[in-house]
Amino acid sequence: MDSLSLNDKAKGYQEYSLGDFALESGGTIPKAQIAYKTFGSSSSPAIIYPTWYSGTIATNEWLIGKDKTLNPDKYYIIVVALFGNGESSSPSNRPDIPKPFPNVTVYDNVKAQYQLVTKELGIKHAKAVLGWSMGAGQTFQWATQYPDFMDYIAPFCGAAKTSLHNQVFLEGVKAALLGPKSAASGGVCKGETSSGTYREWSGEEKTVGLKALGRVYAGWGFSQTFYREKVYETVLGFKGLEDFMVGWWEGWALSKDPENMLVMLHTWQAGDCSAQEPYKGDFKAAMQGIKAKALVLPAKTDLYFPPEDSEIEVKNMRPGIGKLAVFPSIWGHWAGGPGDSKDDVKWLDDQLREFFES
Repeated sequence: MDSLSLNDKAKGYQEYSLGDFALESGGTIPKAQIAYKTFGSSSSPAIIYPTWYSGTIATNEWLIGKDKTLNPDKYYIIVVALFGNGESSSPSNRPDIPKPFPNVTVYDNVKAQYQLVTKELGIKHAKAVLGWSMGAGQTFQWATQYPDFMDYIAPFCGAAKTSLHNQVFLEGVKAALLGPKSAASGGVCKGETSSGTYREWSGEEKTVGLKALGRVYAGWGFSQTFYREKVYETVLGFKGLEDFMVGWWEGWALSKDPENMLVMLHTWQAGDCSAQEPYKGDFKAAMQGIKAKALVLPAKTDLYFPPEDSEIEVKNMRPGIGKLAVFPSIWGHWAGGPGDSKDDVKWLDDQLREFFES
């Protein structure tokens, strides 16, 4: 069961007011709100489960159920939304905030989540933090920002620090989105640049930019083998490659707000859990600061969070803390979510069950 009040049923989640929320960048989100949804009883051990790039709270629910490790009869599951996802404070739901929206980091998101979990929900200690993709980045951030708060972490298909190659991939996504607006990337971890002052998107610019974003992403989300074996036809039911490009990738992108995507893209591109006190940019020190047992779960064919990066993370943890298990999947990044590959869902759920019972 979930804990939504009748007033929250329409939107499917609750909101917690953070007040004027100060950011690492020096900016502020005035009257900031963080969106969340809980499952189960607050008397059960808590599990914190952040959202991913573009993901809504509802798109995290595929891993929750009475037949899953994340069983609401056993755990108090708290799904928390990223700033910029359209549910927590975002350009799309805060038109009063001048654009471009303030830069938000993973640190900022986790600081807000910690306030929600401790002050609003009254949680003093969590069983676990876990998440897919950017949810994995937030998981690492939790484990280094509040290392005594949880017993377990399970980041899957994500990273403690966004790699240089990953930053380059995101530059392509950003440039594709901005091009139809006659704007360009201002650089890695920077926003847009144009010949004049900032201006809003026209309807056509939004459509063309988001379609371009979807097509760039199409070459990264799934593996070469996924395409070679035409899994988009045999499993997902599309009639051909172009049908998949339009129906899946453009369809996904067109459901998003371009400014929201840019806010979350910055958060992802700047991700680095060592960029905080007391680590001061020392990645090994950040990994050794993790006290929770860690199950790190990359996918064998993930093109932008490869297993080699996860191996480095685990290698830098203290002895007995980290364990690596690799999704044996051809689904690329999508092996880890959001639930389309049923074999991978079962593999992940089995891994989590064994880990939480260890």
